[in-house]
Amino acid sequence: MTIVTKNIQKAGNELNRGHVIAIPTETVYGLAASIYNENAIEAIFKIKERPNNNPLIVHIKSINQLTDIATNIPESALKLANHFWPGPLTLILKKQSKISNLITAGKNTVAVRVPDHPITQELLNYIDYPIAAPSANPFGSISPTCSKHVLDYFNDKIKLILDGGNCTKGIESTIIGFENETPILFRHGALSINNIEKIVGPVKIITNDNHTPDAPGMFSRHYAPKTKAYLVDNVTEHLKSVNEKKIGILSFNNAISTHNKNIQFVLSPKGDYNEAAKNLYDYLHQLDKLNLDLILIEKLPDFNLGKSINDRLIRAVTEI
Repeated sequence: MTIVTKNIQKAGNELNRGHVIAIPTETVYGLAASIYNENAIEAIFKIKERPNNNPLIVHIKSINQLTDIATNIPESALKLANHFWPGPLTLILKKQSKISNLITAGKNTVAVRVPDHPITQELLNYIDYPIAAPSANPFGSISPTCSKHVLDYFNDKIKLILDGGNCTKGIESTIIGFENETPILFRHGALSINNIEKIVGPVKIITNDNHTPDAPGMFSRHYAPKTKAYLVDNVTEHLKSVNEKKIGILSFNNAISTHNKNIQFVLSPKGDYNEAAKNLYDYLHQLDKLNLDLILIEKLPDFNLGKSINDRLIRAVTEI
């Protein structure tokens, strides 16, 4: 039976013993293990059924640990780190030789960030070593934003879930890499590209790679419900052409006029992108448990965090 607890010492002791646990971050919950324990890193991949060519993110307690993990750090990377850490920004940097190739999928670069969650910060200070932590879900499934989501996925498969409540951001970190000093966006995330470009100028975008991804989240099929789902510009119009008996609807800020058999969630009635991102995975989890014939999802305005949410939805749906 998996233990759900808020006890930092218990969580830290499980990591010290070489076990995989689930931890909260501001983005989503992660499956965590010491970066210095290769057996535990291998266990993460096995538990998640994650392809070995998909690198993991290293979580450190502060920017002061960055040079333990990475080398030849570009000035623009330091600018971003100083501005946005702790927070939902992951940087892809040249790795120190001691960082396991299991973590980096054999690449000479490593993904690293400082999470902005008080409980995980406390844990990182208690254990005093970095942890590798991809999202705490089976590979390709909807990401978890509360301890219950993790328990539903992995009860009896991991020792412990460190309960930090609901994630405040609700979608994964934004991932930025570099060609010399030129920033490259590898994954849209909880930090909008607009905010990044205010610090380092124009950013090149490369967000898809199904073969040798430089960063997590680049596979074309990801974050997906089991229920058949379509992403559409106009839910009302699409409803006229479907014959399914029971339909779930996920819209941005307005309820859709529909018959009573259909079930719908509105991501943010006030049209707030941050609220929409926070609710996205939780609402998808709820819809996915209702034995629906189909989920219709309304595409968001492709602006600010709307870009990040749309990116998740494009990867999650059966068709666009």
